[in-house]
Amino acid sequence: MQGKRYFVSESEVTPYSPANHDDTVNRRLIGPETVGAKNIELLLGVVGGASGGALPHMHPGIEQVCYMLQGRARAEVDGQVRELGPGDACYFPADTFHTFTKISDEPVRVLVMYTPPYGENKALAVTK
Repeated sequence: MQGKRYFVSESEVTPYSPANHDDTVNRRLIGPETVGAKNIELLLGVVGGASGGALPHMHPGIEQVCYMLQGRARAEVDGQVRELGPGDACYFPADTFHTFTKISDEPVRVLVMYTPPYGENKALAVTK
């Protein structure tokens, strides 16, 4: 039976390395191309390497939320800095420069939500 898709497994999604990030592999779990979502996008990010993560950048008109599943990271946004671990979340407002850097020996696994969907459009990311 062919119909709408509502469920997605990590193993079903093609991994990619996002722009402006070092040693990071993302999987777009929920978005326009997986389930037809129009106003939200959910990714699983895995940051490896010694100090991988997001270089300073912002997303014009796009809000971002990160929820830590595994590992430890350092996030910075609008002059605020915090170390994050499993169960912690952070919010990056639209049009605001931010960074996200792995600081643990183990990989970081983080859920990332964008609204509206980002779609890894390089025109929608501004670097310093």
